[in-house]
Amino acid sequence: MKENLENNNFEVFIAENAETAKDIALNDIIPSMAPKSLSWGGSMSFVGTGLFHALMDNQDFDIINTFDKSISMEEMLERRRQSLMVDLFITGTNAVTEAGQLVNLDMIGNRVAAMMWGPKNVLLVIGRNKICADLEDAMFRIKNYAAPVNAMNLNKKTPCMKTGVCHDCSSPDRICNYWGIIEKCFIKKRIKIILVNEDMGF
Repeated sequence: MKENLENNNFEVFIAENAETAKDIALNDIIPSMAPKSLSWGGSMSFVGTGLFHALMDNQDFDIINTFDKSISMEEMLERRRQSLMVDLFITGTNAVTEAGQLVNLDMIGNRVAAMMWGPKNVLLVIGRNKICADLEDAMFRIKNYAAPVNAMNLNKKTPCMKTGVCHDCSSPDRICNYWGIIEKCFIKKRIKIILVNEDMGF
């Protein structure tokens, strides 16, 4: 997996568990980039490493916190727009193929947008459960597992909340709106990946 991702111009690190992933990010990856500003996109994998809380307490960075539930929708959208211009954007991925392609499906689109363009660097935390055989398998995984479970986690009023499978709904709460497939990383090593040898996130 690491070799295939590196062949696609991603920079890849291996961690045996979530704690090691956090240590690699805090001690190796982030210091090497010396970012002044950072933000993040929705990711249970990122939160699960403990990175979110470690960074929120760090006064060395100008942080755009898009996880703040106390702000209005207008402010939330504005923060997501601002997060596209940070030095480092951290998130996860819905799926990664054995050939080294990243596959994602977003509600607002800020996460897939940031992966593709905007932030100077991107850091992704990817658990082994996200590995899929190919693009078809990745899209099936997202529509029939990751998206419904995420809708349940976010308490969205969608049909998949009840059935656990995608219905291609027209609900105002629909979270499946923007697909993103990244075949290769340009600029080389702009996207850095920590592959974690345990299940993480949805």
